[in-house]
Amino acid sequence: MASSSNSILLNLYTFIIIISLVSHSTESLCTNPPHIFNFGDSNSDTGGLVALGYSIGSPYGRTFFGRPAGRLCDGRLVIDFLCQSVKTGFLTAYMESLGSTFSNGANFAVVGSSTLPKFVPFALNVQVMQFLHFKSRSNELLSAGSQKMINDDGFQKALYMIDIGQNDIADAFAKKYSYAQVVKRLPSILAEIKNAIKTIHDHGGRKFWVHNTGPLGCLPQKMWLVQPTSKDLDPHGCLASYNSAANLFNEGLRRLSARLRSELKDSTIIYVDIYAIKYDIIANASNYGFSSPLMACCGFGGPPYNYNINVTCGHGGSQACNQGSKFISWDGIHYTEAANSIVASKILSQQYSTPQVPFDFFCH
Repeated sequence: MASSSNSILLNLYTFIIIISLVSHSTESLCTNPPHIFNFGDSNSDTGGLVALGYSIGSPYGRTFFGRPAGRLCDGRLVIDFLCQSVKTGFLTAYMESLGSTFSNGANFAVVGSSTLPKFVPFALNVQVMQFLHFKSRSNELLSAGSQKMINDDGFQKALYMIDIGQNDIADAFAKKYSYAQVVKRLPSILAEIKNAIKTIHDHGGRKFWVHNTGPLGCLPQKMWLVQPTSKDLDPHGCLASYNSAANLFNEGLRRLSARLRSELKDSTIIYVDIYAIKYDIIANASNYGFSSPLMACCGFGGPPYNYNINVTCGHGGSQACNQGSKFISWDGIHYTEAANSIVASKILSQQYSTPQVPFDFFCH
């Protein structure tokens, strides 16, 4: 009985902290209109894939939007919560032409994107090329008399978010590369991120927000594909080699961010430890009100992973749990809105950022 009471109190305490952080985050100190440009993959795609003509059907989007909303989630992504924290609208996908004004920036992220190979849709360098076109076209329209486009001052004050690399590592493992071969690819991935930041800087960007990659080895999809034995697992049941590679990438990204801070002295470059946030949620799932941290809410097959690559979420035969708020993973790859809200809250706490500055620093 005592143990049960302690668990209830701990969950309540955690809930209060989360609500406090979210409440605090709404008190944005922005004095300039928030402009955000995001580069990434499915973790931050707010409609890029759908704008290309692909369909994301029910039950995606059910929790917040009440319908599929171009996101691989039951509701909001981390980037949606971050936009809400500075009182701006959700970022529109760059590829979405109908009904878009891009008054608060644009989202270049597309499901499946990676840094390599270059010049293929929608590699990081292609996303940066799209941004450069966006900026050039905005200047042309301003010169022609448009009052709605972002001007040079807006581009300089904007926040440039980068959240990519997970697919590079995952794809390497999927191709049956050895751990050593995967690790050997990391410097090339990091070089592309460096090139992206420096190119944006060359074109006026000065404020960067860089997310590292999460615990890849804890995704139900990876667990199902590998079918690991106990020797393959870390203390919390995740694939040790996948998480080790993610950690090496993250350490390289941390060092890269530090070097760029020294090189680009007129810029602010924030490195955010998403891995630490997500791994803590998985390791202490019950403290956050989650059960079965390595099982998807929406999928097929039941425990332990509720994932089958032949019957994925939204396709015939798959089923979604009744309460997504009890799950960390939505579809075996992407997080639920409930988990994303906690990740966003922890980001906004500044405790996982180097240097520690408020998220809204760019619009003061």
